[in-house]
Amino acid sequence: MGNTSGSTGTGTGAAGGAGADTAAVRAAVAAERRELADLLDALPAERWEEPTLCAGWRVREVAAHMSFGFRYPLPRMLKELVRARGGLDRMTDRVARREAELLSRRELADALRENAHHPWKPPVGGYPAALGHDVVHGLDIAIPLGLERRVPEDRLRIVLGTASPRGTRFFGARLEGVELRADDLDWSYGSGSVVSGPAQDLVVLLFGRKVPPGRLSGEAAGRFVRD
Repeated sequence: MGNTSGSTGTGTGAAGGAGADTAAVRAAVAAERRELADLLDALPAERWEEPTLCAGWRVREVAAHMSFGFRYPLPRMLKELVRARGGLDRMTDRVARREAELLSRRELADALRENAHHPWKPPVGGYPAALGHDVVHGLDIAIPLGLERRVPEDRLRIVLGTASPRGTRFFGARLEGVELRADDLDWSYGSGSVVSGPAQDLVVLLFGRKVPPGRLSGEAAGRFVRD
């Protein structure tokens, strides 16, 4: 899919994205949701208050956001969007903060487990994008909390296969002049100074996050490290 020059905006070595088999992707989504529910169940109460890679959100808000699409049918979602004066970010932030306080930890974890096969997907990108949503929010929690969670390679390849200039711009990823290169599987994206690291860390970069120090290498790696 594409090449390492970045001219097409796609990465190499990633089987997945729009061409991935729908049944296989939906099975991956279901497995990811069940595993994330187990991860949340295992967290002590105090760890739910810790910050995540999502700026301003604790574990509690990220967990609330992950089940948003299951619990809000389109009419209710549109009503919330109107209340937020059409601001999608304002709407998602308001709902996540409100529901993080209204729902218990058990309810938030169960919402993922019970909706493992829910057909929700983002407006653009189909089921591979739904998998990307779940994977990146799971990493938003696992990485800063130091949890030893490894996303299976088949899921990473699907998510990495969705990389595109349009997507990285939407998520605020600043990847100009950089080639992301996985050091644990055959995948790269972009053109320029090489920034390498584990594939799942590069996933969060594609979604506009930064990672803790010591996880990436390359001259431009500092651009993607949290203060």
